[in-house]
Amino acid sequence: MAVSLQSYEVSDLCLGKPALYWLPITATVGDALKALKQQSSHDTELGVWNCSHNTGNKVADAGLHHQQVECRCLGKVCMVDIICYLSTDECLYDPARALGAPIIDLLLSRAPTRVRQVDPHTRLLQALDLILHGAQNLIVPIESLKRLSFKKLGQKIGSAKSTSPTSHEGKEFCWITQEDVLRFLLGFIAVFSPLPSMTIEDLGIVNTEILTVEYDKPAATALNIIKQASQTQTAVAVIEQDPLQGPKLIGEISPSTLMCCDETVALALATLSAGDFMAYVDCGGPPDSLVEIVRRRMDQKTGLNGKGEQGSSIAASEQKYPGKQKQLTDPWEESSDEEFCDASPTGPLDNYKKWSRSCSFRSNKLGFASRSRRATPLTCRPWSTLVAVMVQALAHRVNYVWVTDEESNLVGIVTFLDILGVFWSHLQTLD
Repeated sequence: MAVSLQSYEVSDLCLGKPALYWLPITATVGDALKALKQQSSHDTELGVWNCSHNTGNKVADAGLHHQQVECRCLGKVCMVDIICYLSTDECLYDPARALGAPIIDLLLSRAPTRVRQVDPHTRLLQALDLILHGAQNLIVPIESLKRLSFKKLGQKIGSAKSTSPTSHEGKEFCWITQEDVLRFLLGFIAVFSPLPSMTIEDLGIVNTEILTVEYDKPAATALNIIKQASQTQTAVAVIEQDPLQGPKLIGEISPSTLMCCDETVALALATLSAGDFMAYVDCGGPPDSLVEIVRRRMDQKTGLNGKGEQGSSIAASEQKYPGKQKQLTDPWEESSDEEFCDASPTGPLDNYKKWSRSCSFRSNKLGFASRSRRATPLTCRPWSTLVAVMVQALAHRVNYVWVTDEESNLVGIVTFLDILGVFWSHLQTLD
């Protein structure tokens, strides 16, 4: 069994994978937002590529057909990146400018890129080694011989509906994730005996270095760790400190949930407490009471900052958008999709009605978003077995499981990366 596992290539994990939608490095944040809304329900991320055949110079591009066309994936963006970006004061006061910023701005705030382009014939175990050394996504060319005609037809139809293409001068790519590798290895679970029946505590994979925010703290104070959670494919634990027993797990701010939200959540992130923000994004939609709180606090925020340190920026925005700087509009007022798509939001509060009616999102993704949201975080116990935790995470399509004791005290977290590390170490002993 171990020998047969080593014979597999990453191309074997590409069977049935759709072509990767992408945006050029010249795209804007607004382009990324529009493209994410127009993708199918399972496309929550977009690749950002630097391609020599997208120079915009037709004469130069024609000459490239006689050369090797170089396409390189620089990273990926998702709705979490956009929400965190738009929730900053600078973007809240001038969202039109924020949406017109180059998409590279979403990548500059990250750690070094976590994507890695590999040959389709790369051995599966080599790919696993790359993942354990920091590659979050493996970019793999899709071989035409392994593509079925109905798959091509489906992608052609999907491309017609999308502003983001899939082909790079005739070549298409997909990406392999930690979840793809772990799901594949589940079919060879017997190879790793007796690890699957051992507890996560005995295996030493309960990570106690976790990202947390207290329930009553402003959600904005957790902005940086929300970004970090998105980069590491984990989540931020929302806790309540118990003087005697330690932190109790109340809930979580999960990037996988934020991926299914729209950009109006940026306003909630900027104004609500961590506990209220958690309630705002969970269970299918924000309560009216929290919507009203966001409206009121945005109004207060605008008035206070207009008199304080942000005065110059507010004055500049007032000149650009006269009469709209302190205007508070009904967040649920009707606004057509065409209005949003044709013109970006024009002020920190006037944009609220347009963001709340963001084009395409509610009709395309609401059902998927509802299924992906959980009222309570996914948890296990230190004495849970490895295979139980693994199956639990795969079933819920998340890359982590929180570890708590009987009293809901937060002990740590187990991630896909931890589990893959255990499997890798075991395979090394078989060589």
